[in-house]
Amino acid sequence: MANQKASVSQYIAIGFMLFALFFGAGNLIFPAQLGQQAGAEFWPAIIGFLVTGVGLPLLGVIAIGYSGSNNLQELSSRVHPVYGIFFTSLLYLTIGPFFAIPRTATVPYETSIAPLLGGMNPQFGLFLFSLVFFVLTLWLALNPNKIVDRIGKVLSPALVFLLLVLIMLALINPISSFSAPQGSYATGAFTTGFLEGYNTMDALASLVFAIIVIQAVKSLGIKSEKGILVATSKSGIVAAILLGVVYVGIAFMGGISVNEFGYFENGGPVLSSVTGYYLGAIGNAFLAIIMFLACLTTSTGLIASCAEYFNKLLPKFSYKTLVVFFTLISFIIANFGLTNIITFSIPVLMFLYPLTIVLMLLTFISPLFQHSRIVYAGTIAVTFFFAIVDGLTTLFSSIGVDNPVWLQSTINFLTDVLPLYSEGLGWFIPALVAIAIFWITSKTFVSEKSSMTNEIVNK
Repeated sequence: MANQKASVSQYIAIGFMLFALFFGAGNLIFPAQLGQQAGAEFWPAIIGFLVTGVGLPLLGVIAIGYSGSNNLQELSSRVHPVYGIFFTSLLYLTIGPFFAIPRTATVPYETSIAPLLGGMNPQFGLFLFSLVFFVLTLWLALNPNKIVDRIGKVLSPALVFLLLVLIMLALINPISSFSAPQGSYATGAFTTGFLEGYNTMDALASLVFAIIVIQAVKSLGIKSEKGILVATSKSGIVAAILLGVVYVGIAFMGGISVNEFGYFENGGPVLSSVTGYYLGAIGNAFLAIIMFLACLTTSTGLIASCAEYFNKLLPKFSYKTLVVFFTLISFIIANFGLTNIITFSIPVLMFLYPLTIVLMLLTFISPLFQHSRIVYAGTIAVTFFFAIVDGLTTLFSSIGVDNPVWLQSTINFLTDVLPLYSEGLGWFIPALVAIAIFWITSKTFVSEKSSMTNEIVNK
């Protein structure tokens, strides 16, 4: 079959689909909170947020297309086949039924639906809302071949329209000016915004959603590796632009809300207050629609992706069986509430993000060291150590427990000797050093192996 070229409208349709898969309620809450806290340091903070909230997801999508890998497990198996299964399974479960999917139900409920329920028991209200939410998710995810049509062509444009209306109102008639930056935004706005972007989980999800994009691209008749990479990149750029515009707009709304409403613990009340300010009595209903559409599209994509992966890993379980199973697990965990979900998700994110970013970096420079497993395995091993320390540190902090003596001693030592460690990026320089060392090691190994082969031939 001849290789086809996609039209601009097809790139846009796939880009809208990817945007909708990325964009859940957490993506509404975190930039709004950033805007409030950053205040006058708005621009360095939002730029940092865009690096991890938009730049990394785009690189993740392109990395999968660039690598030529059929899936994330194949790519991560360049480290080792066992690591490939471990990393991929943990990532799918993190952005799937353990954390991200339950959050897609609890966030819209706690920020938009619960205030409308009056005297109803909030736990019972969450049960009813999450039941309806996951029934709809189940219906959409059971028909994955129609994801582009249902999400890319229907729900996504509606979602973008609703968000742009709200953002335009804020730009035309700002509530007030920015206030003074708070906490770490006052001294390190860019770094704080950078780390805040982790909470979207989109860089993790990009390595999963890229497969859906590639499948959509192939369905258009694009078969060559170069054609798939170009089409995937163009669709990814469409999604990245949409994400960037929406993030800046929502963060701006958070920034102009402080003088009128004060500070909130998270971005949910920020959006509720801003929409109520501009839209009066219909504000909460308007926000509920935005939240519901954003979360429904994200949960659908995540359920479908998780089911497809574990169906390949464990083929005795059918795709439909796994869709039902993951939907049920997500429904159960969602009913534990948003606070518990966030508390236990952050440590896992602090563990997974360094490994994910380093894997992306290795993927792009892989041809330079001939895809040597020594470089992959050595660099990931070094990064793994720092990821474990960061994950455990965050876990103990989240549950209000003091660090064990050995962990605190390790943290103190690393803080003293490593640049960026106190900013949460202590793994970065060691990873770069590891790449250089193991790159040289791989060259030496190849050179020695070549010399030994020549000696045997000469004899």
